[in-house]
Amino acid sequence: MTHPCLRCGACCATYLVAMYWSEAEALGIDPDLTEKLDPMRVSMRMDPADRGRCIALAGTVGTAAHCRIYPQRPGPCREVEASWEHGRASDQCDRARIRHGLPVLTPADWVPASALAVLAHPAAALTDAPAIAQWSEPVIQGPEGHG
Repeated sequence: MTHPCLRCGACCATYLVAMYWSEAEALGIDPDLTEKLDPMRVSMRMDPADRGRCIALAGTVGTAAHCRIYPQRPGPCREVEASWEHGRASDQCDRARIRHGLPVLTPADWVPASALAVLAHPAAALTDAPAIAQWSEPVIQGPEGHG
């Protein structure tokens, strides 16, 4: 399964990312990628060709997009959750995807393709699975090693 964010990028093309200048410095973000907001904060620059898009976003939104500074991404970027990645919807993710004409993510977007195949054809999965040699119940040990 490919992570849905690797083909999306809608949040990066929707939200302004502001942070304290010291965070940008500590993360090693190239100063040319930021612009001063006020004496304490900077923001990621927006692409001059598309003012709603972070300058660090590469690729095409909704098709194949990724952050060019992903390991160094600022705190606000780290805090945005993709809808249903952790079992709940994300208003930020949903709004950004809708703004770019993309469907919102659903719990099914987080199921690996192999699991979907098993759900569609459960009998085939059983016949294709390797035989289980032995089944044993787990043993729960007490503090003294007694079951």
